[in-house]
This record gives sequence, C-alpha cells and structure tokens, in this order.
Amino acid sequence: MSNKPYYSSITKKIIMSLMGLFLITFLLVHLTLNSFLLVNKNLFNEGAHFMGTNTFIQIFQWVLFAGFAIHIFYGIVLQIQNWMSRPKGYKRRAFMEQSPFSKYMIYTGLLILIFLIIHLTNFFAVKMGWAGNGVPKVPGTDMEDMGQLVINLFHNGGYVVFYVVMFVLMGFHLDHAFQSAFQTLGLNHKTYWGFIKGLSRAYAIVVSLGFIIIPLFIYFSK
Repeated sequence: MSNKPYYSSITKKIIMSLMGLFLITFLLVHLTLNSFLLVNKNLFNEGAHFMGTNTFIQIFQWVLFAGFAIHIFYGIVLQIQNWMSRPKGYKRRAFMEQSPFSKYMIYTGLLILIFLIIHLTNFFAVKMGWAGNGVPKVPGTDMEDMGQLVINLFHNGGYVVFYVVMFVLMGFHLDHAFQSAFQTLGLNHKTYWGFIKGLSRAYAIVVSLGFIIIPLFIYFSK
C-alpha cells in the first residue's frame, strides 16, 4: 500500500473553503489599510510601516501566502477532477450550480490569480527589493513611502481600468465563494441560509466597491 496521504474530494473542499474564509477575512484588513489613502497618504504610510515592521504580521504574511497557495491549488485540483468525472456534464444542475458564479468560478479564479501575481510584483516585490528600484523613504523618517508608490501606479489609467475590472470579477467570485464555503462546511440550514446569502452579497458588494473606489478617487482627484 502507498504511504502517501489520501484526501477525498470532500476533504479537499473543506480545506479550500477554510482557506477561502481565511482570505475573505484578510481582504477586510487589506481594504481597511488601503482606505487610509482616501484620508491621508501619511496615515497609509504609518499603517504600512507598522505592518512592515511588526514581527507577528511579518510571520503572518507568509501564512497568508500559504493560504492563497492552498486555496488555489485545491481549487484547480477539484476543478480538474470535476471535469474528468463528468466529461459530458449533467443535464440538470442544482439551483446554486446554475449560477454563472458557480459555472465560471475556475475562470474568474484564474484571472484573479493573474491579477494577484501582477499586484504582488508591483507592490510586494518592489518593497522587498526583488523588482524595480525599491521604495523611497518618506523624507526625514525611516518609513518607506508606500503611499506614493500606490498613488503613482493609480495615475496610470490603463492599470486603473484593469484593477477595476479585476475587482468586479472579484465581487462575483466572492459572492459565490462565501456561500459555497458555508455549504461545504454544512452551515446551510434553511433557517439562516437566507441571512448567509444576504451577508455574502453585501460583503461582495462592499469589498469590491471599496477596492474600486480607491484607484478611481486617486486617479481623478490627485
């Protein structure tokens, strides 16, 4: 017998769902920090400096990257298994699977992955000195001027359009992913399922709009 661990499709779905809920929580934190740019660039720099120098957060960011990797990996594996197990597709699908959010989750997910790679290259890789010329310091301080880096990028109209389109897709992805995670974990009782669906829709709209407003505000006002 093979000594390699075996994970059933249900186990993979549970792991992917838990990682997805973890990432959903992170998006709120990320949006909160980004929203500081709507108030004051220095406030954003102070928040970024705190997160960049706090030991716990620096360790946690690698946990976050691992969460992304696990979520993406199992998403791809499950989709491939799904294609292989039903090559002709079902004649009838469950109500939730009829949604384009379900049918095209793998495609929106792959587009978001491409966006994530570009986003990390533009920010994290530059901050770490792996790409570009690094991030200049705020004059008279030891803080990196991450706010100016963001503002400069959001003065690029093409990137702003790309960013907005990606977060529209992110909203669709989040709306279904939130509900799917609760279903996979068995938390879809009819008594409170309506509340979960409403919360999912509200979360997807608020988060996607929040991220969309920031580049538009910077592009048109700064």
